[in-house]
Amino acid sequence: MNVYKPGGMSDSESKRVVVGMSGGVDSSAAAAVLIEQGYDVIGITLKLWPQDCVSRAEDKCCGPQAVMDARSVSNKLNIPYYLVDESEDFQQQVIQYFADEYRAGRTPNPCVMCNEKLKFGTLLSRARQLGAEYIATGHYARVHPNEDGSRMLLKRGLDPRKDQSYFLFSLRQDLLRHILFPLGELTKDDSRNVARDCSLRTADKEESMEICFVPDNDYKGFLTKTNMVQPHQGDIVDREGNVVGRHDGIEFYTIGQRKGLGISSPDPLYVLELDPAQNRVVVGPAEALDKTSFLIDRCNWIPFETLEEPIQATAKIRYNHPGTEAIITPVDDYTARVDLHVAQRAITPGQACVLYQEDLVVGGGWIRKAIAPNESAGSLDGAGQIVAASSSEA
Repeated sequence: MNVYKPGGMSDSESKRVVVGMSGGVDSSAAAAVLIEQGYDVIGITLKLWPQDCVSRAEDKCCGPQAVMDARSVSNKLNIPYYLVDESEDFQQQVIQYFADEYRAGRTPNPCVMCNEKLKFGTLLSRARQLGAEYIATGHYARVHPNEDGSRMLLKRGLDPRKDQSYFLFSLRQDLLRHILFPLGELTKDDSRNVARDCSLRTADKEESMEICFVPDNDYKGFLTKTNMVQPHQGDIVDREGNVVGRHDGIEFYTIGQRKGLGISSPDPLYVLELDPAQNRVVVGPAEALDKTSFLIDRCNWIPFETLEEPIQATAKIRYNHPGTEAIITPVDDYTARVDLHVAQRAITPGQACVLYQEDLVVGGGWIRKAIAPNESAGSLDGAGQIVAASSSEA
């Protein structure tokens, strides 16, 4: 199990690292691997949710069972353990963002935001208070320096079934230089075996695939029960603007949604667009969901500081998307245009578009809006370099 050791660290040296302990098998195995690698390990659980976790699910993040499991693992591994209350920051930077995005007609990805702001940003600050220069988590991804050591590169985890690099694209160089992913070279079965070998109680613990703060994955119920969104009626319209129904708030709809529209129609209708300015939900046929071009903003580039010319990459428009080939053209330092080779369904504003070249995460951004394919980003040679560029009206 080879783990990249920053700063040329040898096996005989000891560097202090803080491991984010979620109470699951992955973070438990990550701590065990780092101990085996000779690191001086400290465990920290960030208590994120300010309300009573028991009523939601006791094994969710910051729930009593999760904290008990993380504490038990730390005790078994004989490492210091701390429980740190970060609920105020979580409320402002993740939950408020979650609600604000829905109100703006976008579909948020709170896991990416939580990683950037808290699981890595806040965790690094806490680590430095404890005299640690590095932080680690149980994510399945890899971080390596480039050839001259000037930048850190983010790569997919070797296990394609568990790769989590999609959720990490927004991590900047100042964070990547201080991050370890000890499970990046492992499979999920490997991680469970590490936990079993250490007799950790989390070895056979099941995973949760839901948003940690939303009970039963019912985001509509969460938004209304927390009073972050109040129902407000508006029109459901077709592409010509004809009113075909009513809605209780654009926040309760997502691009591509078919069920729950409450519309009687001889043909299936899908949500095509959310219009917060006019409080409208626009619906239409399935084929209208297929798009080839869109803009991404708040871009973060990993192998280089800025994107200066078009490149070819594989674009993932959501976590469970297989990816499709695309040409990425810079608009400015933080905005880019994505032109897909093959149209994709339900390109959703607010979701992350993450760009890959084989295993390398080139970067990514947040989908702003779909656009008409009326400009060519140029053709590329085999190396992904720009050959020619032109523009034309559709």
